[in-house]
Amino acid sequence: MSPGTRDRILDALETLLLERGAAQMTLDNVAAAAGVSKGGLLYHFKSKDALLVGLVHRLGERARAQLDETRASGTSIAEWYLQTPDPTTQADAVELALYRSLLATMRTIDASGSEPDEVQLALDGVMTAWSDGLDAEVDDPVRADTIRLVGDGVYLRALLGLPQIEPARYRAVVDRLLER
Repeated sequence: MSPGTRDRILDALETLLLERGAAQMTLDNVAAAAGVSKGGLLYHFKSKDALLVGLVHRLGERARAQLDETRASGTSIAEWYLQTPDPTTQADAVELALYRSLLATMRTIDASGSEPDEVQLALDGVMTAWSDGLDAEVDDPVRADTIRLVGDGVYLRALLGLPQIEPARYRAVVDRLLER
């Protein structure tokens, strides 16, 4: 199978989780949505948990690439965290896809029980990497947490399709958080 098959399977998994929920995430449904046989799916991912771990790892790869681009452009991690997504632009559509992957994975973890498993550990690793970068950049831990919480809220509003805060007012929030 081609390298694209693995991504197609993960795309199908993400779509199933978001549109139909964790209860519909079966190996058969994912294989059918990806247009592969169940054996083809199992070639790439040995179990349902392996599928979810793959999704989390892809999320981490996307985040690392975006953070690298952010740093290379001279933008701070805090500014990256606080950006307001515009789903009509290609870059922001990719950013929202990143968060939809996270949301889909979190929905599945909620459905799987309270014991931390390899999926939750992988998700914790991705979130810790983001937090570590922000904590390294922002010297005040309370301000870093505030930036994290505001940024998460802005993205949640975008994921839910809610209107964003009026741009000038949000710019004032960002400026205050970044001490401008």
